[in-house]
Amino acid sequence: MKAMLLAAGRGERLRPLTDHTPKPLIEVAGKPLIVWQIERLAQAGITELVINLAHLGPLIEARLGNGQTWGVRIEYSHEREGALEAAGGLRWAQPLLGAQPFVVANADIWTDFDFATLPTTLAGLAHLVLVPNPTHHPLGDFGVRDTQVYHPGTPAFTYAGIGLFSPALFASISAGERAPLAPLLRQAMAADAVSGELFTGRWIDVGTPERWREAEAAAANFEARDGQKTRN
Repeated sequence: MKAMLLAAGRGERLRPLTDHTPKPLIEVAGKPLIVWQIERLAQAGITELVINLAHLGPLIEARLGNGQTWGVRIEYSHEREGALEAAGGLRWAQPLLGAQPFVVANADIWTDFDFATLPTTLAGLAHLVLVPNPTHHPLGDFGVRDTQVYHPGTPAFTYAGIGLFSPALFASISAGERAPLAPLLRQAMAADAVSGELFTGRWIDVGTPERWREAEAAAANFEARDGQKTRN
């Protein structure tokens, strides 16, 4: 199974940090955000990765190379400056991703989510990971009942930026078209074609300096616990 890391955004709310450093390369506990994701994917046995690039993209490619450092193979999907939004970027990268379902993860989140827990097959068009609503997004995005995700939903939870997607979800948009993801997901939910799960572990959308500091503390604690486990 392949995975795509979405790394083409500008990270406006983290300026001036992101004026010269792409958001996925912002370091958390001494490690770029995107490297945390790469390592967790590799631990789950997902080693064929695609990364989309736009804003300061050459810096990401120069930092990560072909992925050999982390035991993965990275290919890059280059987008025009300004990016194509999530759905447009995924559609543009389709030749690299292939015809089978693939994992998608935002490159600007910090989480201890275990990618190995994602389903290996899809009954519909997508499987989404949802999280309890953070304070900056109190109304959430979608509801989940058993394993079915729906919209509108009460209570609603926040889409974590992690999921498993079928290429068929993007069949209605053209390659190179700028398109957001949410409308496609809502359309699929109306056809009962989206499953999901609620993740209650650590998850931080590193979108502001305050949340970056929160991620710094969470990552440092995580590494301290992981090191303790290794020593024991």
